[in-house]
Amino acid sequence: MLLQILVNGILMGGLYALMAIGMSLIWGVMNIINIAHGSFIMLGAFTTYWLFAILGMDPFVSLAFSIALLFALGYGVQRYLINYVIRASAFITLILAFGIEIFINNAALVSWTADIRKVQVAYGAANFSLGNYVTIPTIRVVAFLLVIVISIAFFYILNRTNLGRSIRATSQDLDAARLVGVDVAKTYAITFGLGVGAAGAAGTLWSILFPISPIMGGELTLKSFVVVIIGGLGSMLGPIIGGLALGITEAFGTNWFGSTYGNLISFTILVLVLIIRPKGILGGAD
Repeated sequence: MLLQILVNGILMGGLYALMAIGMSLIWGVMNIINIAHGSFIMLGAFTTYWLFAILGMDPFVSLAFSIALLFALGYGVQRYLINYVIRASAFITLILAFGIEIFINNAALVSWTADIRKVQVAYGAANFSLGNYVTIPTIRVVAFLLVIVISIAFFYILNRTNLGRSIRATSQDLDAARLVGVDVAKTYAITFGLGVGAAGAAGTLWSILFPISPIMGGELTLKSFVVVIIGGLGSMLGPIIGGLALGITEAFGTNWFGSTYGNLISFTILVLVLIIRPKGILGGAD
């Protein structure tokens, strides 16, 4: 039983990690807490749902469309909206992100109503067993493997490409980045686009595993925020470690206390991390 709970927690933690990678990237590079992050995840989920419902497209195939569409949306939002207040105080950017969230959520409610929907694929109930102890849904394993692939792709972009070097230079020393010819405005727009693209990918995988609705974004923003805080800013491993830690802890906690205590467990962990290690597990010493 404990092994089954551990496996469930790891698989869920992988999805949490993907949710948080985008928020961590935007926060770490641009110093913006993207309150609208969960709304972008919701848009990714509905992109997959409508492609499945209208065109019959397999949700794993539509993953590429979600990433591309949300990247373009994120690029445009930053370039033509957030960029105008990028040098304002954190409070102003926070309010703007909150306004974007309200707009997206209400537009989705007007367009799609508040009905709960689910991507029902034929292979959704398939599973396999490891011995006589653990039963694993196949769809969750595929989703977890895709999380690993996407995370590796992000790591490669940030650490092995000129774009990644520009992003890291902008994050570390904005003035020095400008002096060596980095187009800061374009780099910020691409960074925001990558973060929102990762949110779109998370939304696709979420729609395969769980029901979706236009009002789901708020909770997912909070989950992503908790994961970022637990893992710590400044490293690609931070969201991964934070996501796995939250997923495993939630799995055991909900098994012992009930599923209604999931959010309480998440925020209890957040408070403990802020008290014991405010910079997160990989955030460095105080």
